[in-house]
Amino acid sequence: MSQEKPLILVTNDDGITAPGIRTLIEVMKELGDVIVVAPDRPQSAMGHAITITDTLYCDEVTINKKYSHKEYSCSGTPADCVKIATQEILHRKPDLCVSGINHGSNSSINVIYSGTMSAAVEAGIEGIPAIGFSLLDYSLSADFEPTKKFIKAITKKVLKNGLAKGVVLNVNLPKLQEKEIKGIKICRQAKAYWVEEFDKRTSPQGRDYYWLTGKFVNEDSGQDTDEWALENGYVSVVPVQFDLTAHHYIKDLNDWELND
Repeated sequence: MSQEKPLILVTNDDGITAPGIRTLIEVMKELGDVIVVAPDRPQSAMGHAITITDTLYCDEVTINKKYSHKEYSCSGTPADCVKIATQEILHRKPDLCVSGINHGSNSSINVIYSGTMSAAVEAGIEGIPAIGFSLLDYSLSADFEPTKKFIKAITKKVLKNGLAKGVVLNVNLPKLQEKEIKGIKICRQAKAYWVEEFDKRTSPQGRDYYWLTGKFVNEDSGQDTDEWALENGYVSVVPVQFDLTAHHYIKDLNDWELND
């Protein structure tokens, strides 16, 4: 890392005023120069959606007068925030993009739906080292204080060592006090899924509507997964790639001799 302070882009999917991102900003200000570009409202479970049919707004705002760094509230998705930050707001490519701290888990299959991780992935696509942070507590009154030590340690290592091209980190933190967290584990994504149901109801006007419900099923018994780490009191770190090619299956498809 050079003598110049690293430039750190901070974003999230819970909205620019969410307690999680305010905590993340505090930690990042200890490590570099911070610019915040985040959604103007909650954008959870947006995945990698981008805005192409609506007008996109991005306005400078002041959330906390005691801070001197600049913050921008964006009408778009988390991925939009990263795009507009790098193309329109920042004077140079940031040294790091951090997303979060999400209110709730983004472990296992949840990474697919996550707006938090999609912001990190978008940064990775643009060649920026990126980390998504999530706390296993969905409450707006969640205690983020115990996460600071671990977020700072992981971020410092990424700033020092960088990340491989095409790789971003998915970091999940258990809902525990700092002294109860056993450490940090490098993991793989658990093979787990949601069994989903729709709660069907009828409005007073006679129109049917639905609430998505379901339960999380983890059928992975491995002790090297993010789910195992979190259940056993560890911070999980999963390297995620945005190349979705199933490389192992290419040979099988070639054996189909599709051109015959």
